[in-house]
Amino acid sequence: MITLAGKFLRPLVMHMCAVSRMLPNRRPFSEVEKSVAPKLSDVVDTLKGINYRYDSPQGLSEAQKKTMKRFDIFRYDPSSSDEPPHFVSYYLDLDKCGPMFLDALIKIKDEIDPTLSFRRSCREGICGSCSMNIDGRHNLACIAPIPKNNKERSFVAPLTFMNVLKDLVVDMTNFYNQYKLINPYLKRKTPKKPGEKELCQSIEDRAKIDGLYECVLCGSCSSSCPSYWWHSNEYLGPAILQQAYRWVIDSRDEYTGERLEALGGDMKLDECFQVGVCSLACPKGLNPRKAIQELKEKYKEYEEKKKKESTNIEICSMHSNTPILHGGCLLYTSPSPRDRQKSRMPSSACKKKKKKK
Repeated sequence: MITLAGKFLRPLVMHMCAVSRMLPNRRPFSEVEKSVAPKLSDVVDTLKGINYRYDSPQGLSEAQKKTMKRFDIFRYDPSSSDEPPHFVSYYLDLDKCGPMFLDALIKIKDEIDPTLSFRRSCREGICGSCSMNIDGRHNLACIAPIPKNNKERSFVAPLTFMNVLKDLVVDMTNFYNQYKLINPYLKRKTPKKPGEKELCQSIEDRAKIDGLYECVLCGSCSSSCPSYWWHSNEYLGPAILQQAYRWVIDSRDEYTGERLEALGGDMKLDECFQVGVCSLACPKGLNPRKAIQELKEKYKEYEEKKKKESTNIEICSMHSNTPILHGGCLLYTSPSPRDRQKSRMPSSACKKKKKKK
């Protein structure tokens, strides 16, 4: 497990090493003793311990700060500032603030620093807009409770390995383009009958999409996935593949084969190695690892069926050129033994046989 963890944490450590070179008075990772293998807690502590940090000018005394909760928030504006990524500390009285991290961010923006940027919308864990890294773990700020212990500082950063547009706002363009590729809506080949308004499902079929449709597309799982870090331009990632599976198994959809065909090749599906970090990161408690595993099994069954049908067509085509349509597949009839015997018999012999009769 240590070796496996080290393998997937290596890109994050290398990223932090690059960041550390940008920070003054920061000891780079390359100078740390190599005999000690890094742990996940070490990486989180390193993020919390970045010393390029300063307090927001709130005019508070040290005694006042000790009675308040400290929030270290990531700040960076690549478009209009030469200042490297850094953290700014804000102090809040939790008795005058809501219970969630989003409440704290809104209070900071409204009352202390209006330049702070972040996304938010529903405040109910439904829209997925406020996904961010909170105390070392991806979460939705609107449903993440603030620890009540004032002695422990909390830190807030953008989603891991996503391009930062400003502060806590990351670029989700590639994520939504990939979502568009899977056609996330019902597709039908059979037109509705006159007067038909609904496409009904059995209770059993409806239960199949439980644990899938609840996804809010926050990107927490995808930005936690090592394969997505390395190949986000080709690999679709846990969130998108989970949604693809949701439409593949929907009994009302009639494009199952086409959907599975579209997922084949180009590392869209094959780059999942069932590490399971995506399921640990999901703030809604879903299990994208399991969904991708079942999607892979569906795709394997589809490939075997397609190969078998292709073999049948090739075998049948060797015996006859008479086409028939069977189950939506073009096959060829095989001549009977008597027909084959006639085809080998000379035409004169056929005439003599007829005369004898």
